[in-house]
Amino acid sequence: MKHRILVRYANRSDKNPALTILLYRCISAALDAEGVNVPCEINVLVTDDQGIRVINNATRGVDSATDVLSFPMFQFEPGNFPDDVKDLVDPQTDLLPLGDMAISLERARDQAKRFGNTIKREIGYLTIHSILHLLGYDHLDEGEMKRQMRTREEIIAAKICITRA
Repeated sequence: MKHRILVRYANRSDKNPALTILLYRCISAALDAEGVNVPCEINVLVTDDQGIRVINNATRGVDSATDVLSFPMFQFEPGNFPDDVKDLVDPQTDLLPLGDMAISLERARDQAKRFGNTIKREIGYLTIHSILHLLGYDHLDEGEMKRQMRTREEIIAAKICITRA
């Protein structure tokens, strides 16, 4: 399925074709694994801790950096992508505008070191995590919702060989 994935780098020095390919691959794998049956549009901003801190503060009132932020356009039921979303598709593009994500490359590098992962694993995991948020998953509690999301993240990552180090 041909999705429109728009990747923008806040810092020119971070722009990396291999990273862009990784983002595309993880997004496509997550959409496929979740049964998304329509071409989607997703916007991705790769930034640093300061950039994501500004976004976090402006959108959530949280004045701190984080690893990834997700901004879904719709509220879907986790694990149950609707069969018919034609009313949600943009008639000008014939794409479902799924939402936006921002990833702090600086935070991902730090977490990869702390968790003993590769940067590929960390970015891949954060990307899959964000797509699942765009598809209705959440982890506000430490219970079943979080377990469901973590399980899906690991299954999708394993399918594309992005496993823990």
